[in-house]
Amino acid sequence: MSLILLQIIVFLLEVLTTLVGGACLLRMYMRWTGVPFNHPLVRFVHALSDWLVVPLQKVIPLRGRVDAASLLAAWGLKLVHYALLLVLMGAGHWAALPVVALLGVAKLAVSAATALVIVAAVLSWTQSRSPLLDMVQRLCGPLLAPVRKLVPLVGGVDLSPVIVVVAMQVLSMLMSAAQDGLLAAGRLPPML
Repeated sequence: MSLILLQIIVFLLEVLTTLVGGACLLRMYMRWTGVPFNHPLVRFVHALSDWLVVPLQKVIPLRGRVDAASLLAAWGLKLVHYALLLVLMGAGHWAALPVVALLGVAKLAVSAATALVIVAAVLSWTQSRSPLLDMVQRLCGPLLAPVRKLVPLVGGVDLSPVIVVVAMQVLSMLMSAAQDGLLAAGRLPPML
């Protein structure tokens, strides 16, 4: 297989698992935060993830605000994603695959949360109140609240989104290093 074809396949796998896996994680998080189900963003997230989550919810039903089926769906997607990468790379170190996939889900959650915080910050600067801004700020509230308690406004500006984004990027780097360490233990090149 040519290098360019391999790069295209790896890129498309990453896009697909990020989009659908991110929708699964966002679905789980929206349920946990109690977001109303009639919002267009919720309907979009459900449309992206229903095909995978709904069958799993028959086996692992919802319990209050906990949606374990969505988390399992995201993990399963990352598991398949990394398994396909191992096959494409001709690697055979499969023992670390479940943990590498779990770290992949954690990295995806950090990336999704980072994107939410950035979108909330940009929307708050550019838009007046809107249903989308209200939804995104509601989702970001639990992420920003601990930092807002510790860091006062600076010249009337809330720096908590910047601090949260920086912290999440550091966390993502640490998780990538852990993934690379697991893969190196099996003498494999880093996947992502």
